[in-house]
Amino acid sequence: MADIKNLKDLQNTEYGIKKIFEDAEDFLPLLGTDYVELYVGNAKQSAHFYKTAFGFQSEAFAGLETGVKDRVSYVLKQDKIRLVLTTSLEKDGVINEHINEHGDGVKVVALWVDDATKAFEETTKRGAKPFLKPTKEEDKDGVVIRSGIYTYGETVHVFVERKNYKGLFLPGYKKWESHYNPEPVGLKFIDHMVGNVGWGEMKQWCDFYAKTMGFAQIISFTDDDISTEYTALMSKVMSNGNGRIKFPINEPAKGQKKSQIEEYLDFYNGPGVQHIAVATNDIVKTVGAMRDRGVEFLYVPDTYYDDLLERVGEIDEDVEVLKEHGILIDRDEEGYLLQLFTKPVVDRPTMFFEVIQRKGAQSFGVGNFKALFEAIEREQANRGTL
Repeated sequence: MADIKNLKDLQNTEYGIKKIFEDAEDFLPLLGTDYVELYVGNAKQSAHFYKTAFGFQSEAFAGLETGVKDRVSYVLKQDKIRLVLTTSLEKDGVINEHINEHGDGVKVVALWVDDATKAFEETTKRGAKPFLKPTKEEDKDGVVIRSGIYTYGETVHVFVERKNYKGLFLPGYKKWESHYNPEPVGLKFIDHMVGNVGWGEMKQWCDFYAKTMGFAQIISFTDDDISTEYTALMSKVMSNGNGRIKFPINEPAKGQKKSQIEEYLDFYNGPGVQHIAVATNDIVKTVGAMRDRGVEFLYVPDTYYDDLLERVGEIDEDVEVLKEHGILIDRDEEGYLLQLFTKPVVDRPTMFFEVIQRKGAQSFGVGNFKALFEAIEREQANRGTL
């Protein structure tokens, strides 16, 4: 495969992003993201937040009423995105340990597969550490098979095979009847999920995804690409063969002050999922609805828009409207994208969301990195952690 160092190199090669997707050794076919499970201190209150602010709908739950004694889980859905919020019902145990160490955060990134047993065998024989051996779960609606492996930090991937299941979510869950379901805000699916790892660990985890899961590296950013006056970081983007699963991996780089990755690692106490990028077909409408519901986004100064059209060329949207919402725009040779980032949605300055609309572009907004990270630095300065 060509030695791709940055977006400019990528555009100048014969490969392009689509070709690199084809280079992924797809011995582990992934059909998409099945669900993302967060361990949280209060699942009921967290569920209310995601319903109110992000427009998720009640789908299913498991807890004392369903025969589960040690935990409670609320399942929320919006189009193809499914969030599971889990809280312990006991004073000790792995859930409480996870929350004590990391605060609220992502524990499970579940991947939809056709054969969970094969997925487990293929990944573990290539060196992945087992988390869950293939396990059959069944009820009146059929059978689900799940298995899982560890990845960076305490994050795990669970493989979900549901081809023989007709139920709502998983066996052991019941329909969550709720009279409170605000309108969706237009979120469609998970575009990508970003992990932060420690100093010198990015290559290790990129190699992990390449070796154990057959992913290909589709792009690489050095600290020269992602830096401001004060901070820097490095990032590589790993993708499976069909491009449905993309995992950028960030590592801190030396700078004058503490980068956002260092801040995350300090407060999360290790590697973990930094942000979830969710796609929309109308970012202006989606962001407007989220703002109205109380979601806080990073501030982008008006000067960002002064020469916007000179930088990105013609776009369909009204620049003044984008400016009003603080939406960032970037272009690659396939088209352009629009994106905006929330402030952290948990108490620690760790996990946040990105809202993204792709209009042909397959890249990740390299032209916005400086503006984005300066916005993050302003928040760090407010927190006294820069």
